[in-house]
This record gives sequence, structure tokens and C-alpha cells, in this order.
Amino acid sequence: LFGGGTDWTELIENKKAQIVDVRSPGEYRSGHLKNSVNIPLDQLKTKAGKLDKQRPVIVCCASGVRSRMGKSSLNAMGFDAHNGGAWTSLKKWTS
Repeated sequence: LFGGGTDWTELIENKKAQIVDVRSPGEYRSGHLKNSVNIPLDQLKTKAGKLDKQRPVIVCCASGVRSRMGKSSLNAMGFDAHNGGAWTSLKKWTS
């Protein structure tokens, strides 16, 4: 399980986590998770204000590299952020 044993069901269903896809808009349009928001990694610092700091954030991308960087950025801004890795690996928890 990606994320070091993270309980995705707990985060998504019980804690109402926000899912942020940090891929480019073009990548996002080609397929994404239901209820996710697209904030490209290079815009995360300027657009993080759109997110609710009271709810956890799960960051995803294509492979897990950009989501790891996005998680670090959000954690530094005071968010409870988690690296969800590849968006496709989170599909089973969001359908």
C-alpha cells in the first residue's frame, strides 16, 4: 500500500479528505479521480488558499514524484497532507 500504511478509507470517507491532483491541466483532463481538484505543482503555493486547512489533503500525480513534493509543500504551509502517489492507485478508494 502506497503511503506507508495510510488508511485511505479513513481519510477519504471519515475525515472527508480533499484530493489534490498536482499534474498539468492536460494530464488531468486525460483522466482523474472523482471529486479531485487540479492544482498543478508549480501553482500549489499560490492556490493552496482554496483548500480547507481543517480537512486532510491527499496529493496525487502520475507516479508519486510530484505528489511527494506537493505533500511537503502543503505540510510546510500547515496542512495535514498525505502522499497518495499515482492517482490511478487511489481509484479503488474514491469510486
